[in-house]
Amino acid sequence: MKRYLILLLITASAAFAQVKFEANVSKNTLGLNERVRIEFSMNEDGDNFVPPNFEACGFRVVGGPSQSISQSWINGRSTFQKSYTYILLPLQKGNLVIRQAVIEINGQLYKTLPIKINVTNAVQQPNDPNEPATVKADDNLYLVADISKTNPYVNEPITVVYKLYFSYNIGITNWRELNKPKYNDFWSQNIDIKQLVAEEGIFKGQKYRYVVLRKTVLYPQKSGSLEIEPLSLDIDCQVPRGRPNFFGQVQLVEDSKRVSAGSKVISVKPLPLAGKPDDFSGAVGKFNFKVTPSRTGLKFGESLDLDITVTGTGNLKLFSLPKPVVPSTLEMYDPQHSENVSTPLTGMSGRISDKYTIIPQSKGNFPIKPLRFSYFDLGTRSYKTITSSEIVLNVLDGPGVANSGTTPPPGSAKVPVTASKAFAFVKQSTTLKPMQSDDFLGSGLFYTLMALPLLGIPALILFRKRKEAEDADVAGNKKRKTNALAKKYLSEAQKQLQNKEPFYIALEKAMHNFLKAKLSIETSEMSKDIITDILLTRNADADTVKEFINLTESCELARYAPSTSVTIQQDYDKAIAILSSLEKQLA
Repeated sequence: MKRYLILLLITASAAFAQVKFEANVSKNTLGLNERVRIEFSMNEDGDNFVPPNFEACGFRVVGGPSQSISQSWINGRSTFQKSYTYILLPLQKGNLVIRQAVIEINGQLYKTLPIKINVTNAVQQPNDPNEPATVKADDNLYLVADISKTNPYVNEPITVVYKLYFSYNIGITNWRELNKPKYNDFWSQNIDIKQLVAEEGIFKGQKYRYVVLRKTVLYPQKSGSLEIEPLSLDIDCQVPRGRPNFFGQVQLVEDSKRVSAGSKVISVKPLPLAGKPDDFSGAVGKFNFKVTPSRTGLKFGESLDLDITVTGTGNLKLFSLPKPVVPSTLEMYDPQHSENVSTPLTGMSGRISDKYTIIPQSKGNFPIKPLRFSYFDLGTRSYKTITSSEIVLNVLDGPGVANSGTTPPPGSAKVPVTASKAFAFVKQSTTLKPMQSDDFLGSGLFYTLMALPLLGIPALILFRKRKEAEDADVAGNKKRKTNALAKKYLSEAQKQLQNKEPFYIALEKAMHNFLKAKLSIETSEMSKDIITDILLTRNADADTVKEFINLTESCELARYAPSTSVTIQQDYDKAIAILSSLEKQLA
């Protein structure tokens, strides 16, 4: 009786035992440059373990999988534990989800629950106790953003230089950008770095090597606290491990680290209001201003160019040039804007200009008022204004306008000359039309248009009957369609005379479609013997049939065999001759 009771208890305990398959992570919130450990554990031995697709979940595997198994007996009771462990690096920010893992235990499939991970911006990375014990690059690798000025004026240039510092005992093998910096409320210009060159420098009071990864020139567009989002990198490197051997050689192991330059805040000062000119358009820097006409004396009907130019150093691409004011008798067209600006680390420098084309509409002397250009000088921290000289245009008499001989005195009324009067001499001929014309009602055209619908009814009936007959002719339609395909592919082969493989593909298709049209056979029936027998029974010439078969077989081989343009042209001419002969013989 006691024996049966023990067996009953063992059976009951086995019945109430539950299989557990769980996923646990070392942390649910981490920075973009931190690692997370995930462990898939089970209390029964299983097979066919399938982990989630970590790349699709937004993670990269940098360690694992490592497998551990433990089994113990306590007070006659057996416990079993098996686990798979991975070390992951996030690939992006946001709320990421690690999907389900699957394993088979005792013939049944078990799945873990999805796990949510919140990935934030890159943080200053402490030593992670969850990472595998190995030599780290944390204290030997730094990404720094050097900013030339943190308190500029609006539209004053500043530079951001990203440098990667690394100690002498490690080597950089590869690096990838995770997050590119964003310059909201800045005008930005990246400076190309053609080649990365390692240099020596002092960082944190020690000698380091460094490379310049990126150079950017920024122009703040508004005042206040503006944030520059960080640049983040994923860096693969080699670090020494252990002591040197007998020969002084150090073992190098692969390591990786995510570094971030950190976000930077720029406090931008507004331009002062004191002394600000009314015509100030936002120019900041050191400039020269010139207004130059191509000429001041010209004949009526001729044109001149008025060039307004600003040269110097400053935000040349970020302001507009003043617009000239001209008398109404001068016709001025929209300007042609041109720029010749370079952007080194010191900021933009060069020239910008607007060129206006002006055409006078009458004779006389016409003044163009002086132009003013105002800018904020960063050197003196004050506004400066440059005023051009007045320009007077002297327009002489020209063809098509009577010479008055005198210039109207100042203050007298000026009559503008319209374009129609100025170019009236161009009208050398006229087209006359009769004032009276015949009525349309009752004319020959009227009766013709009335009869056209009646005449069109028989033609429409004939067209419809012909269309129905063609639609009923299934074999004929199929033959015409296949014949059209042969012509299409032969035309395609002609277009591909300079491309060997496409040419022979199109040529082979053209010849097959020709046979389908002439012999009414399907592609599955196109064997060498069947084609030969059908052509000969249709009274085709034996030599022509042999040439057709040989050319068809050579199309496949010619795709891969060396050939010249002369050979391709000969094959195309041969195909035309063979198809033409068969067309006549099979008619």
